[in-house]
Amino acid sequence: MPKEAPGGISSLIGRTIKNIRPMTADEAEREDWTFRRNGAPAVIELDDGTLLYPSRDDEGNGPGALFGYEKGKQFSINFR
Repeated sequence: MPKEAPGGISSLIGRTIKNIRPMTADEAEREDWTFRRNGAPAVIELDDGTLLYPSRDDEGNGPGALFGYEKGKQFSINFR
């Protein structure tokens, strides 16, 4: 099971998103994940090199979907 961020969750506050991109095959392999029909999950890169990505559950049993809400509309980030 993944551990908490080295500086705690509060270490993420104030960080800037530098990029949003699909997860690479090497990153997926590191997590022991395989891509399925939904394609690669999104990876959010922060200004300090931190990478954030969705998991299907809190044990990291596979990639998940990233959803958001903006101006009254729901959206998802996916790379198919």
